[in-house]
Amino acid sequence: MSLQQDILDMLETELELGGRTRRFNTDTRLMGDVPELDSMAVAYVVAAMEDRFDIRIEHDEVGAELFATVGSLVAFVELKQAEKR
Repeated sequence: MSLQQDILDMLETELELGGRTRRFNTDTRLMGDVPELDSMAVAYVVAAMEDRFDIRIEHDEVGAELFATVGSLVAFVELKQAEKR
């Protein structure tokens, strides 16, 4: 399974999107376009990302840029995983 698919699965579960992630791709906008992704949900998604991908996300890394698109989340997780190596 690809990292993007793992992230989509995590978003599906955490945001309870009812299968909508099946239509998401790298360019799918998240913040502002997915109503379920509000400020409270961001905290849950960050915690889920830390657990699922075994990464540490600092508070100053969380913002609109991180949650701009599916692709921005994928790139961020790839970067965080590379930093651990």
